[in-house]
Amino acid sequence: MRLGFNEIMEISKPRIVVLLVITAVTSMYAASKLVPGTPELDYWSYLHIIIAGALASAGSSALNHYYDKDIDPKMERTSKRPIPSGRMAASHVLIYGLAVSCVSVIYGFFALNAVSAFFIAVGIFSYVIIYTAWLKRLNTSNIVIGGIAGSAAAWAGWSAATGSMDLLGFLVGFLVFVWTPSHFWCLAMKIKDEYAQAKVPMLPVVIGMQKTSKYILGNTIILLPYSLILSFIPDGMGTVYTVIAVVSGGLMLAYHYKLTKTPTSEFAWKAYKVTAPYLTIIFVAVALDAAFHIPLF
Repeated sequence: MRLGFNEIMEISKPRIVVLLVITAVTSMYAASKLVPGTPELDYWSYLHIIIAGALASAGSSALNHYYDKDIDPKMERTSKRPIPSGRMAASHVLIYGLAVSCVSVIYGFFALNAVSAFFIAVGIFSYVIIYTAWLKRLNTSNIVIGGIAGSAAAWAGWSAATGSMDLLGFLVGFLVFVWTPSHFWCLAMKIKDEYAQAKVPMLPVVIGMQKTSKYILGNTIILLPYSLILSFIPDGMGTVYTVIAVVSGGLMLAYHYKLTKTPTSEFAWKAYKVTAPYLTIIFVAVALDAAFHIPLF
């Protein structure tokens, strides 16, 4: 057993860390430009949200590794993780996850503000308690509700700049919640048999591939118009965001329509690769729109 750098990186899930940090930073930047009365942010402000967000994501991921230690060996995708492969003791992962998660909230409180720290805590609680410990093994709604964890990253970034939460900030963050099912159900279709072996009730395990593909399409049909609501509320997003949202959302819609015609694990993986970059693209679009704001009307 060891607690080496490679093992710490694995249990911290760096790709998720990067995605959520991008979400938080772009939200923070957008809020600083779009919300009247928000003071200009310095580099230290962005460094603080990066540190707090990275710690929160890493700690939550480690706790996910700890809780899933009994089912990870049953799935090929997770069987080589540090705990099931015997490279780390479960107790070490638990201590690391709890410590880093707690530090992230405390750091956010002192380095950012109380509202941002609250949303950081909401993100940790949503992912670790609501998704991992409660819903993941109980109900097909698991990943739907678990999407709140991603939204919390955007809300933490927005409130880090403003010290509060307004309608536009809430709607921007809620984009993550609406996107999550389309994204994760594609992955679940790809590894349906592994989830079935581990007795995890992901949607394709319970209702099959064809119905799941229709749920994915239905969710994306909701996502595309939802993303455009941000452009039509008072003082909302402008032309730059709207064009990018239409193009990226339209591409997702096309692939998810094709998925209903070919509901296989192979095509689900292709759809997943299209869906995965959407979140980064849409939040970069939010930041670009804030930087070069051209009102729609």
